[in-house]
Amino acid sequence: MVHGPGSMLRKTAATLMCLSGTAQFASLWLRELTGTALIDGLWGTVYLIIGIGLFGHSRFSVVMGIVVPATAAGVLIYNLPNPELAYTLRIAIDAVVALVCAVVLWESRHHPSV
Repeated sequence: MVHGPGSMLRKTAATLMCLSGTAQFASLWLRELTGTALIDGLWGTVYLIIGIGLFGHSRFSVVMGIVVPATAAGVLIYNLPNPELAYTLRIAIDAVVALVCAVVLWESRHHPSV
């Protein structure tokens, strides 16, 4: 991987995505298997795939690192007007990941060698 100005931010976003995806997927073992739990596990799988992609070079992974967490946070905010602490933490992590990926995308567009 190139060691440019965005590489540390990209690794940070990738790590956060992988941790969030693992937590969402692992929550299947900690609660009753309902439709909501299975959808959370599916989101966790998507997060893991995007997180692994963020460790690479592709800008597509960075764009997906913006779109998917922002969409997931929006859906959670819309469906849960008073979310629990776990969902509030997930929304905060999604916002941080989307923001960091936006910075990485901006840097890659303005510094093509990144």
